[in-house]
Formats: sequence, C-alpha cells, structure tokens
Amino acid sequence: MSEFIDRAKFSCALGGALTTIAGIPKAVPIVHASGGCAAALSGTYNLAAGYRGTGYCGGTMIPTTNIAENNIVFGGEERLKEQIEQSLEILDADLYIVVTGCQVEIIGDDAVSIAKKYRDKNVIGASTPGFLGNTFKGYDAVLNTIIKEVIEPSPEKEENTVNILGVVPGHDVFYRGNLDEIKRLLGLIGVKVNTFFGTGESVASIRNYGRASLNILLSGQAGLEPAKTFQEIHDIPYIIADVPVGPTGTEELLINIGNELNISPYMIQQVLEKEKKDYYSYLERIVDIYSDIDFQRYALIVADSYYAYALTRFLANDLGWIPHLTAINDIISREERETYLAKFNDLTSETKPKVIFEENAGVLLKEVRKSWPYNRNQKYYDALGPAFVVGSGIEGSLAEKIGAGFLSVAFPVSNRVVLNKGYTGFKGGLTLVEDLLTQLVAAR
Repeated sequence: MSEFIDRAKFSCALGGALTTIAGIPKAVPIVHASGGCAAALSGTYNLAAGYRGTGYCGGTMIPTTNIAENNIVFGGEERLKEQIEQSLEILDADLYIVVTGCQVEIIGDDAVSIAKKYRDKNVIGASTPGFLGNTFKGYDAVLNTIIKEVIEPSPEKEENTVNILGVVPGHDVFYRGNLDEIKRLLGLIGVKVNTFFGTGESVASIRNYGRASLNILLSGQAGLEPAKTFQEIHDIPYIIADVPVGPTGTEELLINIGNELNISPYMIQQVLEKEKKDYYSYLERIVDIYSDIDFQRYALIVADSYYAYALTRFLANDLGWIPHLTAINDIISREERETYLAKFNDLTSETKPKVIFEENAGVLLKEVRKSWPYNRNQKYYDALGPAFVVGSGIEGSLAEKIGAGFLSVAFPVSNRVVLNKGYTGFKGGLTLVEDLLTQLVAAR
C-alpha cells in the first residue's frame, strides 16, 4: 500500500540548508538548482517560522543558477562558475555557501569542487539535494562544511567554553530567544557559549569555535554528524542534552554541564537558588487564578523530538498539567524510538502520557479518539477535557475539533509573530506559562 506525507512539517535538505545559512550574519547562499527552488524553500521558513523574514540575503534575493533544460543535457558547472563570479562581484558577504538541488546532483555536477576553486574568496560548498533527507540533513551538511573549512583548528582549548549544536534556525521558530537564554544561564556559572546563530555572532567569531572544550548537542536528530566532525577534526568532545524548558530542565542542564567542565557544584547551586527564587516570585502571582478557575488541563503535545519531551516534562513536572498524549514526528529508527521513549520514565507526574511516533498530522485526531473512551451518547460521559494542544500551527484544527485550547510552538508557526521570544531556561518557562494561560483567559 502506498503512503504519502499529510501536511509535512519539514522541508527538504536544501530548505534546511537555506534556513541554516539565513541564521548566520552576512552569509550568502549561492543555489545551484532549477528556478523556483530557492525562493519557494526560503519563503517557507520566512513565513512559517513566526514571520522570521528573509535575513541578510534570502527570499527572492538569493543568487541562483536557475538551470534549464540545456544545462541538464550538457551540464551546469559553467553556469555555476558564472553565478559564483557574479555573486562575488555584486554581493558583499563574509561567507558565500554554494548549496545544491536535486537536478544538478542527479546529472553529476560537482558543485562542491567548483566552490573550492574560489576558497580564497570565502566560498565554500555543501551537497544538499532534496533527496538527501529533510531539513535536518541540510543543517548537518552546511555545519559539516563550516566545521571543516571555516573553523580554524586550535590545539589550545579555552577552559569552560562550549559550542551549541542541534538548534536549527527557523525550524526552531524561537531559536534566537532560546539561544540567548541558554547563553545567559551558562554565563552565570562561568561558561562562555558559542551559538552559531545567537545574538552577536559573526563569521569571524565562528572561525574561532575550534577553541571550545565541549560541544553541547540539543537534538538527537539534527547536529549529530557535525558533533562527530567537530570531535574528529578539532578534538572537541560532545554531550547530548535535552533543550531546557523551565526549572526542571534547566537545573538538569546546568548540573550536567557543570559535571563535564568540573565547575564548582556550590556555584551552580547558588545560581539555581537565585534563578528559582526569581522564577517562583513571578509564578506565585497566578496561583490564585490557576486554582480558583481550575486552569489544570489535559495536555496533548505534538512536535519533533527537539521539543516534544522538553515540553511534556515542563507541562507535567513544572506546571502540573496532566500529560495525556505526546506525538513525535521525526524519529524513524526503532532503536532511536526506544531510546527516546525511555525519557518519559523520568516524568514525576503520576500520569504518564501515551507516546506515539507519527509524522502525518491527519491521523492525530484518530489517535486522540483511540486514546480515550468514545462517547456513545451515554447519559454520563467522562470527556477528555478540559484539554490543551501544544504543537505546530497545523494542530490548530485538531484543537478546534476536540474543543481544546491551543498554542503553536513547533514548526510551522504562521499564526504568531516571533521576534526575541524564547521558551528555554527559567525566563522561557515563565514566557510559556504566560502564553498558555493567556490563551485560556482570552477564551473566557
């Protein structure tokens, strides 16, 4: 039986490459592909990532070879050389990254080798055909190339300096705010943080990332290959951690990194005590309305693996909601599914959610109905409610059909404008509580 993806929540690898490049200040993509690929894929992340915008050189500004039938027949390498030279002449950038589409890879154009001929002019190349995989594969391909060709090897490592990997700009709609909060928190315990895409980063600063002493990978699906490349070329080890949303996740992250870097546990505890004091001083302001109007909800979380467990843990452990269903849309391997599923054993909530791995949004309503006894016109019926759906913009229709509240957090998000908002750390946890409860009071 044939299968198709219903309302996909990822682009192809080329789209992942473009959104990654757009997150690097003064980096320009040069797309070797047919006409329309660059604008369409860039537009996807410009509009569906909280109206992120085109960046330094995105959207219809992206230089592209726009190969046609004659290039497919006779090869498009000469056209690529021409486009690189024109881009160097017209566009001012600190880094030019050649990326490829399906057509030129199928006919055998060696775009990466051509890009190397212009290496002295800050041109690098990555193979990113759509058939390579989803968004995450494009992210990995671009970062691998940067690690190999842009980041300068350094035998000397800076103590307590880390690189953050696994945060895909645009696909994590809140990436700037998330990275800035992680950087702030780690800075409180004396750790310098390199983020690639956070506030204040540049190509010049990225060149020095080889001096870090540890890489922190915040995703099991994006960034693993770059982390291994970092270790192989620059001798920087890595650890895998969950994105820290709220006090439980943040405390775990700080303690783990402190252990890795031999930071004083006393210092970490001092920081945590102050951050918790500030966090709960704000949170206590909504205790009355939370309890008087009973804002506890059954929580349904629909996201990729980057957010799914982190959000579930926050809603269950920190906010006191009842985790009912968590759907993860990006893990295919059975072994990886079992590993990810084991995370949910650490929830302190009395109730554990049903966890499913499903990439097709259209079947989620069936899964929700299967997870709760169906109403057969009984006189008394225990409904799944009140409920709240936290997912992508696509899940808005699911929430409407089951009469639940709704907040879009995971890509795609086109019903919200996102500037510097983030959901990581203590500040991000407060922001998430604000957004969730605002939806509830707005519906009163």
